[in-house]
Amino acid sequence: MALLAGKSGLIVGIANERSYAWFIAESILKHGGRCAFTHLPGEKNERRTRRAVEALGVSDPWLFPLDAANDAEIDTALAAYAKAHNRLDFLIHSIAFADRQWLAPGKFIETPRAAYLGAVDISAYTLLGLARSAAPLMRDSGGGSILAMSYYGAEKVVSGYNVMGVAKAALECTARYLAADLGQHRIRVNTISGGPLRTLASSAVGGIDTMLEQTPRFAPLRRNVEGADVGGAAVWLLSDLSAGVTGENVYVDCGINTIGAAV
Repeated sequence: MALLAGKSGLIVGIANERSYAWFIAESILKHGGRCAFTHLPGEKNERRTRRAVEALGVSDPWLFPLDAANDAEIDTALAAYAKAHNRLDFLIHSIAFADRQWLAPGKFIETPRAAYLGAVDISAYTLLGLARSAAPLMRDSGGGSILAMSYYGAEKVVSGYNVMGVAKAALECTARYLAADLGQHRIRVNTISGGPLRTLASSAVGGIDTMLEQTPRFAPLRRNVEGADVGGAAVWLLSDLSAGVTGENVYVDCGINTIGAAV
């Protein structure tokens, strides 16, 4: 069933074939949606993103450079998207950054101001910046769905997640306030809290090996989450089936968030 037939959108954050954004794009394409993509500036980053996108079967992808830390570049990217596409139905925010030097157990208290603010800027403020530029295009399309990626470390302490947990908490809160502002335009904003997945980004987290080892032991589904799990949930949140859902954080983590620390 093509849940996203006729819908077009922009995906920000595909780094390689193991990223959550890649699996979300795969599910969108399977359900009839059309995707455009941004990549970090530079030829090497473009080649990496292009290779990942072509692995999805997209032979001539729309790619555009974007440093989301720069508001002018965000505006330029969305303006370029608008020239190349006649509608914007969805926006995927799957970008985050924190200096890996501070992503180790016991290191949070040593996090310097610059590293703290930088993590919040790239991981959370960029959602606001992208939504601000995307909103007029979505409004002209009759509404839309904005989706960002979070993790349980935003709510509970996860060893080694540190300042990234702070940034993800800010991301989830930003999504709720955006949902309140944009709902009048039929634009929905939600986050998915995906379980640990071995990606380029997660490799920087000092406790990732422990997370991947413990989840199959304690999660109700007795396994680690797979990229396709998040991709399927994303399709639902982007489709009209979730038309009444906004401002929510949806857990797709095999149920690990429901289990107490004493287990």
